Amino acid sequence: MTVILGEKMVAEIHRLDSKGNGQAVIWREHDLGNNPRKLRLTIPQTLPGETVQVVVDQPEKRRRKALPEEILVASPDRVEAPCPHFELCGGCVWQHWSYEGQLKHKTNHVKEALQSVGMNPELVQDTFGMEEHWHYRNKMEFTFSPEGNLGLHEQGNFRKVIPLETCLIAGRNMVDATMEVSEWVQEFGLTGYNKDTHEGLLRHLMVRESFETGEMMLALFATEAPAGELATAAENLIDRITNKYPNVKSLMWLVNTDLADRTQSEETFVLAGRDFIYDELGGYRYRLWFDTFFQTNPVQAQKLVELALEMGKPQADEKMIDLFCGVGTFSLPFAARVKELAGIEIVEKSIESAKRNATDNDLYNTTFLARDARKGIDEIHESWGLADLLLIDPPRCGAGGKVMRRIGRAQPKRIVYVSCSPDTFATDIAELVPFGYTLQKVQPVDLFPHTVHVECVALLTLDEK
Repeated sequence: MTVILGEKMVAEIHRLDSKGNGQAVIWREHDLGNNPRKLRLTIPQTLPGETVQVVVDQPEKRRRKALPEEILVASPDRVEAPCPHFELCGGCVWQHWSYEGQLKHKTNHVKEALQSVGMNPELVQDTFGMEEHWHYRNKMEFTFSPEGNLGLHEQGNFRKVIPLETCLIAGRNMVDATMEVSEWVQEFGLTGYNKDTHEGLLRHLMVRESFETGEMMLALFATEAPAGELATAAENLIDRITNKYPNVKSLMWLVNTDLADRTQSEETFVLAGRDFIYDELGGYRYRLWFDTFFQTNPVQAQKLVELALEMGKPQADEKMIDLFCGVGTFSLPFAARVKELAGIEIVEKSIESAKRNATDNDLYNTTFLARDARKGIDEIHESWGLADLLLIDPPRCGAGGKVMRRIGRAQPKRIVYVSCSPDTFATDIAELVPFGYTLQKVQPVDLFPHTVHVECVALLTLDEK
């Protein structure tokens, strides 16, 4: 008996989707003999303008996903992916694209987002790239498979872990320390966590490193405490890490029995060092705990801060609000240049860190509130009046219309918007136009080479009445 596994097709990639996968459309005749039916194909590891051969299972469906079997017409921007895990790993999806091609695409993405809300795309500058666009990340979260292999998730398959041999976007020292932990797991025969049966010991390994101070954190997430039979394994881990990696200033074992697949802690055991590391950005020192949000690309994060200062032009007699301030990444350099700064962030632990970071850096003109954005703005205005300058750095989902309209009614003279999503950025700033704001400049910055993500820094000014 012959088994037909799929139908061979030739497809032309006309665009990329939001995950960086190629998109193609094929018109097919069907059994009823009426008008041709449209088949939409998602084809990873392809580039716009390429012609590829694929094998499509269940081609009678309207939408299918298929891997390229052969590249028939390659893009001139196609390059050989250097990572041995590229075809399977979901860590970065554009290693097959020249870096120049990636940057052009990211610039066009921002332009298209602005154009979609009726704004001038010519205000968008060329994306700032990186001279060294490998080994740029200062934080990684690796996952253990049920067999105890340490790695990253397979593309499109959250259940499967690709065993790690290397990682070309993580800092080199981080990769070395990660491989040491992996060898330790194998030597002691420790099991990984099974997401289906909820059995097994090890769940994740988080690695953080400061490229400025050199301090590193290794945080091991497990379902049991390092006691009893595990105490011997834990002692061995302490010895091998402290002897081989003296820059590891925080080695922790964190217990997480929750069904949710997150790096969270119910109980924390500091095996060596402290429960945080020091990092520096732009001359300011920050304390980072395992759950502290901090920019994962310090080189480009510094560029974001410089651009925000350049566009915002903070003055010594001005009051300023930093909305979604986090631990104070932007707050500290701006506070050193203005009369007063108020940081607003809904996460209480981040606000505690922001206060501590301000004190550590001898900045005493700051107020930090753990509040919802709109309520926080109102509270600050009631306590010390209107702000001259407002910086907003919302999460990927954007600030939302209610927050943006509240900002518009507050009428700060200048607004600096730091974005990690061009689409929500465009939607947000369109809300400010009826309040008399004009977009002056948009500067994309590539914080995540070889991925679909692009950051932006933009300036909006209040029209003179």
